[in-house]
Amino acid sequence: MTALASEGDDRIIRESGIDARIALIVQPVLRGIGFRLVRVHLSGQNGLTLQIMCEREDGTMTVEDCEEVSRAVSPALDVDDPIEKAYHLEVSSPGIDRPLVRKADFATWLGHLVKMETSVLVDDRKRFKGKIAEAGVDDVLIERDKAAYGEQPSVRVPYDAISEARLILTDDLIRDALSKDNRARKEARKRRGEPEEGAADEQAADENEQDN
Repeated sequence: MTALASEGDDRIIRESGIDARIALIVQPVLRGIGFRLVRVHLSGQNGLTLQIMCEREDGTMTVEDCEEVSRAVSPALDVDDPIEKAYHLEVSSPGIDRPLVRKADFATWLGHLVKMETSVLVDDRKRFKGKIAEAGVDDVLIERDKAAYGEQPSVRVPYDAISEARLILTDDLIRDALSKDNRARKEARKRRGEPEEGAADEQAADENEQDN
């Protein structure tokens, strides 16, 4: 799934073929409206479906954000017309059990379980499952979930060898993801000068009591 990076693309896992062409088109549009690309995938599901997975820089993604991205990228795709047949555009968030495509993703989700595939043999294997123990400059340290007989309990996987990586859904991941999302939304409201959720209702209730 790897390809040459476009300008400003800091992902370590990228698309190839038609997906890469589409990524080159949508990335500048996404950056221009404050989003970053996670993944592009054209599939034959329900005819042709083009999935654009993205998020804001703080990791959040609302339904309204998906609609904004869809409105922004559709004209660019119409102009360049990389897909010859009719297709359905689907814009989505990465989800909780998200793909990890940047070095920063591995650092963000330290301590959580991940499934990973590599393009070359690493420690005589191409598939790994375990906890992200360390996210270094050049590689990630994985503590194996179940080390086979004779295997070391942990393995260092170079970033440039990773072809696919995704978080594994656990109760701990759900709690951590929801907590991070709530913090990010609070910070976003502060930057926009908006009151915290519930604050406006409390203020209205206080004013109502004073009027009575």
